[in-house]
Amino acid sequence: MTRALHSANVLDQVVEAQLPLIAQLPEDSRRRAADYLAELVMLAQAYRHHASGWITRRELERRGLAAADKLAELRKHRPRPAQFTEQD
Repeated sequence: MTRALHSANVLDQVVEAQLPLIAQLPEDSRRRAADYLAELVMLAQAYRHHASGWITRRELERRGLAAADKLAELRKHRPRPAQFTEQD
């Protein structure tokens, strides 16, 4: 198995492990988690395309960086947990 296919399989395993947990989240969190997992699915697909010779290593790198940027953006916009003080 090529490194690209191995990477795609690892990403698939991460998504499969997290998918059942999404249903237990509140709706807002569920939507963000689904978006996050969708980015991982698309990245896994890019690795498969590279393994098949459909895209170059440079294009794979570009897609990987774009996915990392999107994931960072999703993390940036998550709501902050409530902080309690002694008075609460």
